Amino acid sequence: MAVFRSIWEDIKHSFRAGNMVTRLVIINFGVFAAVNLVHFLLWVGLPADRANELFEQGLYLFCMPGNGTTLLWHPWGVLTSMFLHEGFGHFLGNRITLYLFGVIVGDLIGDRRVLPIYLMGGLVGNVLYFISAQFMPYVGTYALGASGAIMALAGAALVLAPDYRVMLILLGEVKVKYIVLILVLLDLVGIANQSNTGGHAAHIGGFAMGCLFVYRLRDGKDMSEPINGLLDRIMGWFSPSRPRGKVVRRKKQPAFKTTFGGARGNAARDANDLSFQEKLDAILDKIKEQGYENLTQEEKDFLFDASKR
Repeated sequence: MAVFRSIWEDIKHSFRAGNMVTRLVIINFGVFAAVNLVHFLLWVGLPADRANELFEQGLYLFCMPGNGTTLLWHPWGVLTSMFLHEGFGHFLGNRITLYLFGVIVGDLIGDRRVLPIYLMGGLVGNVLYFISAQFMPYVGTYALGASGAIMALAGAALVLAPDYRVMLILLGEVKVKYIVLILVLLDLVGIANQSNTGGHAAHIGGFAMGCLFVYRLRDGKDMSEPINGLLDRIMGWFSPSRPRGKVVRRKKQPAFKTTFGGARGNAARDANDLSFQEKLDAILDKIKEQGYENLTQEEKDFLFDASKR
């Protein structure tokens, strides 16, 4: 028991101290473990056919249905489905890509925008799945998984830093733009071949949402603010240090953050007598044209400080 208690304490510490990508990985892993534990217990206690039948019925309650009548009976599936995985391969692939693209997005435009992009990408992906289920063949009766949400982070990473290099096993360093475009191409091929068309349509929807988020952010419109405001309100209800129902509002951030703390932030502030907004825009343009690896240490420090606000 001491071992399990130690593991639980490590998980709680990682959740509290980690960034949003770490928290999303932990939440998805917890749901994945719970789903498969329930399946195992049913399999132990019941005949195999009955166990599988009950498991599928229970799982379906939290998936995204393709039927409008079913959706009216459990609308929460629009949200719960993007945290739900059944197969290990599906789960592992999504965790790797979540970490890969989530870290890039969090580093460049702030950890606080990772969850809203994830949620909006998942919601748009589910809408595209539902629409495709009405008109396209080979869609399936329900959808589950975080692929649409993760493709939103992939789209955001593509627009923010297309030449950012990441290390892939067996392939070495590969630019983000090639990874993301291959994923999109596979989805388009899947739709054309009428293979899991609903899932691939959801991926495309999530990808488009991520790209749109960054373009709107560059235009001064932060689409994450309503979601973060709602989450702040919900957290305020459960915080023991605040009166119930009272919301502590955060100071509104500009679309691309322009104030930073610490010695490195002060050094970046004085460099070339540029405003923070202008300097951040210049750095993002440089990443787009030359890649993250060609930034100076001062520019990397500037982005590091930006991601912590």
